[in-house]
Amino acid sequence: MELQSLIRDIPDFPQPGILFRDITTLLNNPQGLRYTIDLLTQKCRDANLVPDYIVGIESRGFIFATPLAYQLNAGFVPVRKPGKLPASVHSVTYELEYGTDSLEIHQDAIAPGAKVLIVDDLLATGGTAKATCELLTQIKAKTIGCAFVIELTALGGRQKLPNMPIINLVEY
Repeated sequence: MELQSLIRDIPDFPQPGILFRDITTLLNNPQGLRYTIDLLTQKCRDANLVPDYIVGIESRGFIFATPLAYQLNAGFVPVRKPGKLPASVHSVTYELEYGTDSLEIHQDAIAPGAKVLIVDDLLATGGTAKATCELLTQIKAKTIGCAFVIELTALGGRQKLPNMPIINLVEY
C-alpha cells in the first residue's frame, strides 16, 4: 500500500505558501490506518525500538501512539499542552517559528530508567520532539527513539534530535 496516496495536500493552509499534509484521509481509510500501525510496529521491532512506554504528543500523536503501544505491549503516556493534565507535572517551554509553546507530562508517569519511544504524526522542525525529549530527561526516563508517520525532510527536524534513532513512514 502506498501511504502517500492516502495523504491529501492542502495548499495555503494554515497560511499562504504552506502546503499542509492532511492525514484525515489516511485516518478514515480502515486499511490505510491498519497498514500504518502495522508498518510502524514492524519498523520499531526491526530497529529494536521496543519500549516500556510510548509517549504520544498532543494531539495527533495520540492517534498512532496508543495502538502502537498496544502492539508493542508498552504503556501509553500523553504529553499535553499546559493545563490539560490533572496531577503534578513537569513542563518545558520551547521555541516556535513565531513565539513559544509549552508541553507537560505527569511527574509520576514513567519510572526512572524506563525505555521510552516518542511518537507523533509529523516531524517538521523538530521543536516539539526535542521538547518532549527534554521532558523525559526531567523524569529520568531513557528515550530510545522517535517514530513519525511523516517527515518533512527540508525542515531539518532530525538535526534537533542528534544521535536519536528516527523512524518515518513517508518523507516529503
